[in-house]
Amino acid sequence: MERDLTVGKPITAILKYTLPLFGSIIFQQLYNIADSLVAGRYIGTDALAAVGNGYEITLLFIAVAFGCNIGTSVITAKYFGKKDIRGVKTTVSTALIVSTVIAVILTALGLGLTKPLLHLIKTDPVIFTDSYEYLMIYLGGYIFLLSYNIATGIFSALGDSLTPFLFLAVSSVANVIVDIVFVKTLHMGVKGVAWATFLCQGVSAILALAFMFVRLKKLPHEGDEKIKKVDFKILKEISVVAIPSILQQAFISVGNIIIQGFINAFGAWATGGYAAAIKLNNMAVTSVVALGNGMSNFSAQNMGAGKPERIKKGIFGAIGMGAVISLIFTAIFLGLSEPCIKIFITDGNADAIGTGVNFLKIVTPFYVIIAVKIIADGTLRGTNRMLSFTIATFVDLLLRVMFSAILKKPMGITGIWWSWPIGWLIATPISFGLYLFAAKKNFGLKKENTPAETEEKAEEKAEEIVSENAAESIAPEDNNLTE
Repeated sequence: MERDLTVGKPITAILKYTLPLFGSIIFQQLYNIADSLVAGRYIGTDALAAVGNGYEITLLFIAVAFGCNIGTSVITAKYFGKKDIRGVKTTVSTALIVSTVIAVILTALGLGLTKPLLHLIKTDPVIFTDSYEYLMIYLGGYIFLLSYNIATGIFSALGDSLTPFLFLAVSSVANVIVDIVFVKTLHMGVKGVAWATFLCQGVSAILALAFMFVRLKKLPHEGDEKIKKVDFKILKEISVVAIPSILQQAFISVGNIIIQGFINAFGAWATGGYAAAIKLNNMAVTSVVALGNGMSNFSAQNMGAGKPERIKKGIFGAIGMGAVISLIFTAIFLGLSEPCIKIFITDGNADAIGTGVNFLKIVTPFYVIIAVKIIADGTLRGTNRMLSFTIATFVDLLLRVMFSAILKKPMGITGIWWSWPIGWLIATPISFGLYLFAAKKNFGLKKENTPAETEEKAEEKAEEIVSENAAESIAPEDNNLTE
């Protein structure tokens, strides 16, 4: 069902909206973890390393899917907040057609560049073939991943976070089952892990798109004029949000690939230990990302409705929830770090286990810090402050890569782990400071609408803000960053 995030208490609206998102995150991580878990437990540490090594490269392509999800979701939410159903449907049509073209191009590029990328990150010869086969199969199903992300972004924009959760829950459980059947029963090795993901993503994408079209048909729009297949004005609006999000995630992925290369140089044991630890780390961090995404859509709907004060109230409630989630994961990973790593590594590889435990003990105490950044970034994204949000992300990334390169020499692999908290400690104050600056200016809106202000004026002002930000995004002085 659709949820209007422009009414009611902000903290209550965010909580009700994000609860299914938390469930979705859990199952999304189960989906991602399943490949590594099955590879590590039923094949061995080398297979775990191969899947983990390949996964870092898939994140480059996932970055595009994530950016398209965010761009489509934020613009759809803006039109939905304005009660402009024609705008909602035009946004959906535009996003689906353009993303299909993008998927075809990126699939071709990915299949052609897989081997060079694996060589670039110094993949250990022991795991090279498995990493290559995993990536080739995974990238063959990229169109399913991108389509699914577009569909779930649209559900989220309409205030419906339950439907994506249900799809993801069923798909994740199915992926685990198919993984085990292909690997343990059919002895397909790492290729079995990849084929399981391919099949389950395909089914999820088809079902999500079908349900999305049914949902949209139930939303009446004014006038008899047909919905445009591709609206270039709306495509520009989506791009203003999506491109910085893609760049953000892509640069993060590039940074992670560089760091993966540093780790690979220590050997397959280091790659395997890191693969286990980063999956656990991602579970914690992406749980807070649910709040960040919730704040994006909450902010976008309230921008469309001309209600900046609700955004200011909502962010602090979201930060409080993020702190609680972060502390729970910190307690679990600090107290049970070795048992958690051993869930993935069962062949007694002490070096790999020790590597994973060391990562968790260094990084997890700083989860509260990164939670603040993620939520502030989500708010900046939802209010179309894309340049601000991009700057903070680049600072985090550059510091992490720089300190990994510097500290790995005197401290070994432990120095690489310290690059995470150092980057977070510097980037988080920047993110929150940029949010405060935007909030001080009411995100470009004059003031909170009073009962005397008409809905038409609020809508016109919201359109003006989007137009101004789009113009800023192509201004020469902004170089190649977008706001």
